[in-house]
Amino acid sequence: MIFERNIIITGGAGFIGSHVVRLFVTKYPNYRIVNIDDLTYAGNLENLLDIEAAENYFFEKANICDAVRMRQIFEEYSIDAVIHLAAESHVDRSISNPLSFVQTNIVGTANLLHIAKEAWQNAFDGKLFYHVSTDEVYGSLGDTGLFTEETAYDPRSPYSASKAASDHLVRSFFHTYHFPAVISNCSNNYGPNHFPEKLIPLSINNILNNKPLPIYGKGENVRDWLYVVDHASAIDTIYHQAAIGETYNIGGHNEWKNIDLIRLLCKLMDEKLGRTAGASEQLITFVKDRAGHDLRYAIDSSKIQRELGWTPSVTFEEGLSKTIDWYLANPLWLEHVTSGDYLTYYNKQYH
Repeated sequence: MIFERNIIITGGAGFIGSHVVRLFVTKYPNYRIVNIDDLTYAGNLENLLDIEAAENYFFEKANICDAVRMRQIFEEYSIDAVIHLAAESHVDRSISNPLSFVQTNIVGTANLLHIAKEAWQNAFDGKLFYHVSTDEVYGSLGDTGLFTEETAYDPRSPYSASKAASDHLVRSFFHTYHFPAVISNCSNNYGPNHFPEKLIPLSINNILNNKPLPIYGKGENVRDWLYVVDHASAIDTIYHQAAIGETYNIGGHNEWKNIDLIRLLCKLMDEKLGRTAGASEQLITFVKDRAGHDLRYAIDSSKIQRELGWTPSVTFEEGLSKTIDWYLANPLWLEHVTSGDYLTYYNKQYH
C-alpha cells in the first residue's frame, strides 16, 4: 500500500500520544502512522487496542535517544513528518530524578531533530517536525494575566526547564537551518487513559478505593484544564494548517483551583457511585506542598482560534463527567496500571 504521508508519533502509547495516534489512524487512512514508544511506566499499549490492527498503524518499541534505531526507523518507513510527544512529564518525578528528564526531554529531542535533518538532507519541502510542549515553560502567574506565545520563559522545575530547553532546540533548528518546525504549548490535560500519578485520575482511583485524596498545600494552586480529545484535535489542526516556524498556545478556558476541582470531582463521583452526598469529600487530605510549586497557569489561546479556527468542544464539567465514566467502565485498565511500580512510587510520594 502506498501512503500519502509517513508520520512518526513519538510517545504514542502514552496518555496524550495515544489519543493523537487514534485520531490520525482513524481520520487519515491514507497516512502511515508509526508509533514510537519505549513503553516506560506511563506507556501502555492497552491504550490502543481498538486500532492496533489497522492497516495504516505500525508500532516500534524504541527509545528516542537511540540514534541508530531512530535512523533505521526513518529509513525503513520513509518518514516525512514527526509529531513529537515523547517526554518525561511528571513534575514530582523530575524533582526526585532530574537527570532522566534531561536525558529524555533534551537529549532525546536533540537526537530526533538531528536525525530528521540528516534524513531529509535539507530538502524540507513537504516535511514537518511538530514539537508538542507545555505551558509550564512560562513559569507561574499571579492572580491575573495569561500566558501568550510572547511570554518570556521562566521554568520553575526540572521538568519545565527540560521542556523549555527542548523548545529552544527546536527553534534553533528553524532559525539556523530553516528546518520545518512548529511548536505548541498546552495547558493541563485530563481524560481517558491518564496514568494515575496526576491529580484527576489519582483522585478517581483513590475515591474508588476509599483512600485519602492528597492535596498539596491548601489546594489554592490554579490550573487551566483541557480535555485530551480536544488537545488531539488541536494537534491535528496545527499539523495540517500551521505555518512553519509558528508557535501556538492551546488552552481549555477552564481555570480551577485544585481544591475546587477535587470537590467537584467528589460530588460527581458520589452521584455516579450512589454514595451519600459529601462522602468522598471526607477523604480530602492536605499534604506538604511540593518544592517550586507554581501558583497559577492560564493560557491565552486566542491565536489558534483566530488563525486556525480551533476551539475546545466541551466544558470542564462535561469532560470531567466523561472522564469519570471512562474510568468506571474500565476497571481492568486501572487495575493493571496501578500495580507494581506505581504502588512503590505512590507510597514514596505521599506517605
